[in-house]
Amino acid sequence: MTRPRFPVPMPTRDGVSPSCVSLPHGPWPTIADFLVERFPAISREAWLSRIEANDVCDEHGVPITATRRYESPLRVYYYRALDAETPIPFEELVLHQDDDLVVVDKPPFVPVTPTGKYVQQSLLVRLKRKLGLDDLVPLHRIDRNTSGLVLFSVRPETRGLYQAMFPERRIDKHYEAVVPWHEGVSSVPAVYRSRLVDDDHFMRMREAPGEPNSETRIVLREARDGHALLELSPVTGRKHQLRVHCQALGLPIVNDPFYPTLQPAGNDDFDRPLQLLARSLSFVDPLNGALRTFESPRRLALPSAPAAAAA
Repeated sequence: MTRPRFPVPMPTRDGVSPSCVSLPHGPWPTIADFLVERFPAISREAWLSRIEANDVCDEHGVPITATRRYESPLRVYYYRALDAETPIPFEELVLHQDDDLVVVDKPPFVPVTPTGKYVQQSLLVRLKRKLGLDDLVPLHRIDRNTSGLVLFSVRPETRGLYQAMFPERRIDKHYEAVVPWHEGVSSVPAVYRSRLVDDDHFMRMREAPGEPNSETRIVLREARDGHALLELSPVTGRKHQLRVHCQALGLPIVNDPFYPTLQPAGNDDFDRPLQLLARSLSFVDPLNGALRTFESPRRLALPSAPAAAAA
């Protein structure tokens, strides 16, 4: 059953759509009382300040007042209060834009969608501000640390046709990665499969015994001076799949802050980006049957061997 798409009664502000919460049945005297209890990280004073500024309204666009009685069911919309964000000093590049699709080359360190401390610096919000497209939605995601291609849907009317390509595996995705290369290693498996499950730490994945649920095709492109350039083609789309598969082969991707060792959060080193690039995407367009191929202008390079010391 298709979920109905309700009109949002508040406009996008600085590229960020309003958040929404549905009011369940409950004993709260006022809507403000519910909001304070539902979001304990936000003080009552902060909620009252937002309400006074008309930054909270119901699904009909009627502003919520501090004394409005609780009503259920009802959807309430509100703007998040945004803390100052540290700018990420890399810019995205729009490679293609038409009535239905936007194709973007994402820099490293930028999350695709707002998450945690990243809102204005997320790729989605950046693009909404830059392109003026409030209905823009990512069709898939790549990790914050990964650079390369991301597809966005422009129109809700055609979004489902493009979204279906991913679970139905009708889109070819190719990545590149730089990994350490050990003396005596001469090849990589053409295909690597394993079972991936959540790790004890919520940010990571790990391999486990059992029926494989992930598959990656691997091609060795170049190897020299202690590093190699791999082409990685994920057949499945599990979280961190490429990073875990490389780690399992003893070839952890260069500058990976998660594998083999999880680095402390908030320690981004902009001079050491993860050497993983979503290089190309190709698919048959579900609207017109045309073959469409997009390629990132970025390139990964093997590190140069250190110069020999002078005698």
